[in-house]
Amino acid sequence: MARAQLRLLLMQIRENPTTRDEEWRSFARFCGLQPEQIEILNLFDTPEFGPHVLDGFDAMLVGGSSEASVLEPERYPFIHPAMALLRHCIAVRLPVFCSCFGHQLAVKALGGVVIRDEGEFEMGTLPISLTAAARQDPLYQDMPDGFAAVSVHRERATAVPPGCTLLAYTEPCTHSFKVDAAPFWTTQFHPEVDKPVLIQRLTQFASHYTDGAEHLHAVLDSAVDTPWSNALLRRFVDRVLLHG
Repeated sequence: MARAQLRLLLMQIRENPTTRDEEWRSFARFCGLQPEQIEILNLFDTPEFGPHVLDGFDAMLVGGSSEASVLEPERYPFIHPAMALLRHCIAVRLPVFCSCFGHQLAVKALGGVVIRDEGEFEMGTLPISLTAAARQDPLYQDMPDGFAAVSVHRERATAVPPGCTLLAYTEPCTHSFKVDAAPFWTTQFHPEVDKPVLIQRLTQFASHYTDGAEHLHAVLDSAVDTPWSNALLRRFVDRVLLHG
């Protein structure tokens, strides 16, 4: 299949109109696709859905969220249908790439545990460590250990679910795993976010993640570029969807 023929579904968990558009375009940019090749299923707009939403798509992407929590399914009724859809993708071996909220959603969907940090949490650009298993993974096999990535999250998983292989981590949490039986990858960090978008997002959601202007500026001043992290989505397209 040619790159221009690919059609992907983005499961989006965003309410803010600006962030909705930015996330969609960022995924397209780093996948090396045109935005029109990625269709959006926004869970705030469509909280009830079934496997039919995947019809005609070559893969699914799952984005992040600053407005929802996988630990509150009673507040966000789309959590259970979203987890069911991830399990369906695994069953039919539809390629999936989950980022941040998507990583946490996959952990819960596959029987793992997600916890909430009430105090300090990862925020900014961080060095990400690779496991030995990453050297055999098509997305990570030629990535440098300690590559920089954008990571902003108040919830985390300290272990991967059963039937999955840990690929990347920091001391506090898991950062990437692959489902052993399917072309299904996750990242707690944001491969669809680069330094300029991080600055934009943290400034926009400063009250949610930072303790005032001084804290915000300290995080932004320490941010670095993240080219290796941002390359992962294109690797997913090139090495899995086009040559898998």
